[in-house]
Amino acid sequence: MKAHPAGRLIVMGLPGPELTDGLRDLIRRVQPGGFIFFTRNMAEAGQFHGLVRECADLVAHPTIMTVDQEGGRVARLAVMGERPASGEELARAGKEEWFYEHGKWTGKVMKLVGLNLNLAPVLDYAPTERAGIDNSLAGRCFGKNPKEVIRRAGEFLRGMQEEGVKGTGKHFPGYTFCGLDPHGDLPLVNRTRAEMEEELSVFREVGQRCDSIMVGHAQFPAWGKNSGPASLNRDIVTGLLKETLGYRGLVMTDDLEMGAIANRYGSAEASRQAVRAGEEILLICHNPACVEIARDALAEMPEKEWAGAVESVEKFGRTLFKPSDVFDKKGWKEVNEVTRTLREKVRGN
Repeated sequence: MKAHPAGRLIVMGLPGPELTDGLRDLIRRVQPGGFIFFTRNMAEAGQFHGLVRECADLVAHPTIMTVDQEGGRVARLAVMGERPASGEELARAGKEEWFYEHGKWTGKVMKLVGLNLNLAPVLDYAPTERAGIDNSLAGRCFGKNPKEVIRRAGEFLRGMQEEGVKGTGKHFPGYTFCGLDPHGDLPLVNRTRAEMEEELSVFREVGQRCDSIMVGHAQFPAWGKNSGPASLNRDIVTGLLKETLGYRGLVMTDDLEMGAIANRYGSAEASRQAVRAGEEILLICHNPACVEIARDALAEMPEKEWAGAVESVEKFGRTLFKPSDVFDKKGWKEVNEVTRTLREKVRGN
């Protein structure tokens, strides 16, 4: 039986470091647009490269292979090698050329294990007065104001993209003024549209250089009092990001299994609303059972509601590289040594 094209809109997570026969069958049936990987998938670098290759081989089209590899505490590949400096550490050091180096070596380490899209950079900023607020951003931002983030994120992207790895700006339209971590529940951001020009200035400037943009799970009453999460809000995804800011790259949700979404919507309803809002990629990061539920929900929608998104994903896929046939063990060791050296320079060691 031929897979439904709407499966291309899903980027799915996997539960462990190996594929079971059941997972292989699921992947063949759904033919997802890609895979997102976490530390639970990584025993060691050679094994992980093999897992990425196997996933690519099970899908009949070019496949997004992605991970959160920002640096610091959000650097999934560090479980198999060196942990890069965090955004906060780089910002504190203040040397602009180090952001470029950070991007370049991030791209190199990802490419060695077959990953072609990074869910970075973070385009939020960290004002001093917001320190200590648990909104998921601690240690992750490239600066304390929009101008710093615009310069530094641009350099990070330049370095990474030179290595052939694509970048994702996040978390649109901005988590800077969230008071909650969306992994647990839905934050409410009571900022006027005029006030939010600060956050939007980063996406307006450097966001256009990102290959994709991730829309966050926070509610912004300025775009509708009862509008729900930004990721499911057409006024924000299509109206603000695509029409007002003119963004033409791939647009994705944050993980639809986060508490901000899962506490309020099932996988089917969240997936339908996200596509209707204007996103082309839905992240379903943890439970494989939710993948088929989401695919079936999309397949029941009129073709005109998902066909444009599938076309965008196909176009994006044609620009992606495939995992190498053989894992470069020597290259992995060398890249991680440079990552360690850069981290120590940044920390002043």
